[in-house]
Amino acid sequence: MKDDISILKGLHPGIILERELTKRKLPKGRFALSLNEFPQTLSAIIKGKRNMNTPLALKIEQALGIEEGYFMTLQLFYEIRELKHSQHQNNQPDLSKLRPILFWDTKMEKIDWQQQKNAIIKRVFERGNEQEKKEITRFYGEETIEQGVTK
Repeated sequence: MKDDISILKGLHPGIILERELTKRKLPKGRFALSLNEFPQTLSAIIKGKRNMNTPLALKIEQALGIEEGYFMTLQLFYEIRELKHSQHQNNQPDLSKLRPILFWDTKMEKIDWQQQKNAIIKRVFERGNEQEKKEITRFYGEETIEQGVTK
């Protein structure tokens, strides 16, 4: 499973736990009780509403015969991804300089300005006015704009 980590980086460990339990045909509630944990705790982790903690991760890994530290490594990569995502969300262009009609098919506050930058650059430079083009150029930088426009 160690090789899977690079493929699974950023996924919540609950997703992987659910996959393992399903693959082994283990009922979630019964598995939780076998670990002396509340089924609600395990269910919240599987749904991504709660983070994995070290003592529980060790219990699960031991019970499933998974390498020690596997679920906490996944948890760490998930937290890194979430932190980066929240930092990028706070890092956005001046929305007052962009017309909402330019992004008619989505809510501007929901746009991931980093992950979707190529599509944003293309759209603004195809349909935007000079003010919008200047704001997007200021936000991403001229080098990024040149790369995005030429793609």
